[in-house]
Amino acid sequence: MFKSLMIFSTFIIFIISGFISADGAALNPNSPGSANLIFIHHSTGENWLSDSNGGLGIALRDNNYFVSDTNYGWGPDSIGDNTDIGYWWNWFRGTSSSTYMSALYNESGQYASYSRLSSRPAGENEIIMFKSCFPNSAFQGSATDTVPAIGSNPLAGQDSSSAYHTIANAKGIYMDILEYFRTKQDKLFIVITAPPLSDNTWANNARAFNQWLVNEWLKDYSYKNVAVFDFYNVLTTNGGNADTNDLNQSSGNHHRWSGSAIEHITSGDDDNDPNILEYPSSDDHPSVAGNLKATAEFLPLLNIYYNCWKGTGGCSNDGTANLIQPDLKINGSDGPITLKTSDMMSVNLSLDAKNSSGQNADWWLAAETPFGWHYYKYPDDTWNYVANLDNLLTSYQTGLFDLSPFQLVNTSGLSEGKYTIYFGIDTNMNGLLDFDQLYYDSIVLNIIP
Repeated sequence: MFKSLMIFSTFIIFIISGFISADGAALNPNSPGSANLIFIHHSTGENWLSDSNGGLGIALRDNNYFVSDTNYGWGPDSIGDNTDIGYWWNWFRGTSSSTYMSALYNESGQYASYSRLSSRPAGENEIIMFKSCFPNSAFQGSATDTVPAIGSNPLAGQDSSSAYHTIANAKGIYMDILEYFRTKQDKLFIVITAPPLSDNTWANNARAFNQWLVNEWLKDYSYKNVAVFDFYNVLTTNGGNADTNDLNQSSGNHHRWSGSAIEHITSGDDDNDPNILEYPSSDDHPSVAGNLKATAEFLPLLNIYYNCWKGTGGCSNDGTANLIQPDLKINGSDGPITLKTSDMMSVNLSLDAKNSSGQNADWWLAAETPFGWHYYKYPDDTWNYVANLDNLLTSYQTGLFDLSPFQLVNTSGLSEGKYTIYFGIDTNMNGLLDFDQLYYDSIVLNIIP
């Protein structure tokens, strides 16, 4: 079994760590002096905003954001009724987009109940938050399907019950609306991922899509006016039950500011169903505990995104087009992924070293397995047990290089259990783990009978 794990995890590759700013400026989690923000949402967003539920309205107020919102019945053509992913094309790219956007930028009213600042700063809404509801997490299709050109994307203008609500079509919608965002550098657009479902039918697809949205969507976008908060991921682990959250815990899944870095942790689930809602209420509207966790993790990130955009702080994705760009897929998915012991597992990877080609680096590869922690040593081709991570040794030391996409492994037969594999590189080749120069990723593989 462990030989199979070795073959698999030797080739795990990392994605850019989210906390390194290309210009070296520190990320700034402090609130702005004042800013006008509008939130496009439905009932899940209404609960999140509510003083008696998620408290997002109060938190935004206390961080000097004047908040307005849209809901059912809002706007020209009642466009506020339509917040599914396919409808974002209507909002931002359709024939009536300019009418909708003019109304949105100038809206100052409340369509839900929440506390907000008593006076509105002058000017239009400059921050546009938008979120689809939980039915949008039922993505059909496969993560490996080809993304269609927008002119032939059948999801444009469709709701989430459509047979066209697939991963590939949803990617196409988001790729196309970037064309609008790049023309509006005076606005900051914040995408809030749709919350998860309790039903696991399409759960792996939902995880794959949101991993793409956080890690891939903006990779080649050279501007600072678009950011993503992974509301979905935050709601996939709790503190023991739906009414207890895991806020501030080292375990669990998070999208948060740690005090020194942005952490997007997707490997923290402790069960074999890591991609479903763990804060259900009477239905799939997240519970109060889940919404409170999301509020606390979101506000520092919003401040960082705002300060990046305004030039008063560093940027988590500023200039990433010129940085190291690795990619890994397991059965076409960015993970986490659940497979049976008999399932075939295909591993494909690539690495674009960009301007770092040839730079010496420490390479780190470690795995938390059902059999304890191990690190891989090359060229010995061995896995070595360590009692704790303080004893971790570098796996290899060499220069970075480009690696074209290719299939590494196509196998089956791993033993049951949860495998969390970490691969990272720090660009100070000294045999020590230098976190301020570390690029890393982790991936979870659950093997079930």
